[in-house]
Amino acid sequence: MKYAMVTGGSRGIGRAVCVKLAQMGYNVVINYVSNDAEAEKTLAMVREAGTDGEFLKFDVCDYEATVKAIEGWQAAHKGEFIEVLVNNAGVRRDNLMIWMEHEDWLKVINTSLGAFYNVTKPLLQPMLRKKFGRIINMGSLSGLKGLPGQCNYSSAKGGLIAATKALAQEIGAKNVTVNAIAPGFINTDMVEGLNVDALKETIPLKRFGEPEEVAALVGFLASRDAGYITGECISINGGLYS
Repeated sequence: MKYAMVTGGSRGIGRAVCVKLAQMGYNVVINYVSNDAEAEKTLAMVREAGTDGEFLKFDVCDYEATVKAIEGWQAAHKGEFIEVLVNNAGVRRDNLMIWMEHEDWLKVINTSLGAFYNVTKPLLQPMLRKKFGRIINMGSLSGLKGLPGQCNYSSAKGGLIAATKALAQEIGAKNVTVNAIAPGFINTDMVEGLNVDALKETIPLKRFGEPEEVAALVGFLASRDAGYITGECISINGGLYS
């Protein structure tokens, strides 16, 4: 039985990724922190896609809680390992730096960059021992270009992309690949509050992307066909930035 874990899997891109991995034959470990109703919807969609899933509810910002949850899963699944990890969890707390609250800085950094360490580290050793793994980190256009009002988010996603490149060099010899994806504007609740019509005019394809389009790229990077790709950050932004 093959297992994949998706952090922030209850909604948006995370939900689409869960469904895509289910279509590829993975049993999906769905991480989320609070929204039980949305998580249940994701699980139903995973089952409709032909496999099964389970919840692993914890806050990726909390190192001790994360390790406890993952070690508990490992103890309950002797002989099995999570071979695909999608570090997708993220939050926005936008503001200009001059007005940004310290707690908003920390929340965004910890949810993307801190969580990369918290979740990846306890899952890494089984991948190395089995000599196979796929780690896919959800970066952002903001982490490549930098966007005003997002010093925290740009820092978190930029750091995540840099960590992707470093870890890829550390573990490539063990046949474990590490890649990042940098979505632009995608139709999820993460773009709430933005001027959608104005932003569409800045995009060569004149539209926002769909979560399923990002999930398709995740699916490719998780596949055996992508075995010679590691340390990369692939943009998916409709031509907005390269």
